[in-house]
Amino acid sequence: MLLIPALDLKEGRCVRLLQGRPEAETVFSHDPVEVARQWERLGAQRLHIIDLDGAFTGKPQHLPVIEKIRAAVKIPLQVGGGLRDAAAVEQVLGLGVEKVILGTRAACDPGFLEKLADSFGQQIIVSVDAREGQVAVQGWQETLSLTAPAFVKQLARRGIATIIFTDVTRDGTLQGPNLHSLKSVLGLGPQVIAAGGIATLADLLALQNLEENGLVGAVLGKSLYTGSIDFPAALALLEKKQ
Repeated sequence: MLLIPALDLKEGRCVRLLQGRPEAETVFSHDPVEVARQWERLGAQRLHIIDLDGAFTGKPQHLPVIEKIRAAVKIPLQVGGGLRDAAAVEQVLGLGVEKVILGTRAACDPGFLEKLADSFGQQIIVSVDAREGQVAVQGWQETLSLTAPAFVKQLARRGIATIIFTDVTRDGTLQGPNLHSLKSVLGLGPQVIAAGGIATLADLLALQNLEENGLVGAVLGKSLYTGSIDFPAALALLEKKQ
């Protein structure tokens, strides 16, 4: 299981939000590029970068910062936030980013997703964000009538190979992942990366037990920045348990 440190970008800083709420932010660094270098030095094999301002405005706002991060580290990047048209996706991929994360428009416009999947294939990851089982969009400010499992089945039919699943009520809370909600989207076709609420090494072991069901990774945010999970210790533990 891949452990993927998260860098959430807001106004040029590295922050974490509570349950995705812009007014509930904690600033962890004013130098996202150095943060990226730090995770690479500590053993990260991939970074998860979200342009929060892009998610709330509907178009990328941190392309220069992402470009600097791409130049500063050698490991792959997966980048999302505000990627709601083909031009924005091409802009981000043009920076040398390996994978783009689609959220709101992928859920709201199946035709758009189908076209991008045809064009970019394995470079696309779809973010499935759920609140009480329903898909959340627009920076998690709105909830659709579409359930998360139904959405994932749609994605499987369109050939999407990987999703990131976040229970938004757990995100930034350090209360542990919602395993019940997570299990509802496993085994439906796409590989799954878990996010939201992961707080302890025990949480990681619980997630690792789901690998045989299609769980391939976990995004770690607040747990790393507050020290509730020590990244090298987590890598060593999961390696030992394999």
